[in-house]
Amino acid sequence: MPISLWLREFGAWLTATAVLAGCAASTPDQPAPTPSAQPSTPTAPPATGVTSVTVAVPAGLDAAPFDQPRRASVPAGWTMSVWARVPEARLARWTPDGALLISVPSTGEIVRLAPSDGGPRRAPLLQGLTQPHGMAFAESTLYVAESDEISAYDYADGRATNRRTVAAGLPDAESPDLRGAYAHALKSVTVGPDGAVYFSIGSTGNISAEDRDATPPRATIMRVPPGGGPAEPFATGVRNGTGLAIAPDGSVWTAVNGRDNVADPATGEVDPQYVNDHPPEQLAKLTPGRELGWPYCNIDGGPADVPFIRDVQTNPGGDKLDCAALPPVEQSFGAHSAPLGLSFVDGELPEPYARGALVGIHGSWNRRPPREPEVSFYPWGDGDLGNQQTLVGGFQAEDGSRWGRPVDAVAGPDGAVYITDDDAGAVYRLAPPGR
Repeated sequence: MPISLWLREFGAWLTATAVLAGCAASTPDQPAPTPSAQPSTPTAPPATGVTSVTVAVPAGLDAAPFDQPRRASVPAGWTMSVWARVPEARLARWTPDGALLISVPSTGEIVRLAPSDGGPRRAPLLQGLTQPHGMAFAESTLYVAESDEISAYDYADGRATNRRTVAAGLPDAESPDLRGAYAHALKSVTVGPDGAVYFSIGSTGNISAEDRDATPPRATIMRVPPGGGPAEPFATGVRNGTGLAIAPDGSVWTAVNGRDNVADPATGEVDPQYVNDHPPEQLAKLTPGRELGWPYCNIDGGPADVPFIRDVQTNPGGDKLDCAALPPVEQSFGAHSAPLGLSFVDGELPEPYARGALVGIHGSWNRRPPREPEVSFYPWGDGDLGNQQTLVGGFQAEDGSRWGRPVDAVAGPDGAVYITDDDAGAVYRLAPPGR
């Protein structure tokens, strides 16, 4: 069947389904400045207005949490439905032949969802992997980030074959020197327009400064040159850059999970009220040698062009790292947002969402009240990202309870957004009008 015809039929079927249903002073003798008393900037509503809709649930997909009606906040005129159920679904990427791949680290699988008239056909693409998480395509080559290595496969006819290793010996909980202690073992991967491969190595803990001197270094974004070779640090001080993607202009961006329980610079004490909104999480454009501060510097302020201040717990005299000398971070999230999946859209969606970044916000675990889960949109223009907007919300009730926690959001070939949720075990389809 010609791809154009397949896409038309695919879109028609999906439309029917929708109906059913986280320093200042640069010298040691300078105190850290008093940070802004303003809390982290809340996200703006969608640019087109917002409406609350009932999530459509096709027959057979109505197990908990969809055993009762669930409502989501979406742009006016858009719809949202449960497209598939995949327990503990994490990151997602579309294949060249129009299937959606879902990583499931807990089972060691990459699941392939192929659209069909009766709903997506589910089949394992890869099994027996070690906590597979991030995925990326460069034409017909599929890259997979496991916790201990980055691998590449030839992808064709719905199969991944000819496995080869891109980067091996990566640290995870099985590394002998770590003795099972690794808080951020899951890794992400993306491929630049020149064929360079970038992947994340998270920190072992909240403020484990020894990660910066480890071999290979942890809390980094690594780069493998085009054609292969040893991986080298591309960006450092990246506590947990789970979100990793290439922007429309070919630049590399990361969404970072920042510090927990940071002390108030004014008092040196860990005050829950301060912790609630500090430090913001980073959404940063990476250049060779970029330093993002962890664990010696934290960003403060926002939402855009956010400067660094000294961490008074880990860098009290300012001699560990000159925080004031670090370039500001391009964009931010509210503290403890826990951004996970990051992808870019470049014409796949209608205006005003045609170009920008989509980010799955998992929501906080240590904030009161909890930071809400959502899917965020950052508009793209002139090589930069505008301020955060909420694309999809409504996953959290006023009492802080949640029925879902988005992980990743990717635009599909039919002009809709597909969202993974590891808490609800679901893949949602968010559809603009007429899609």
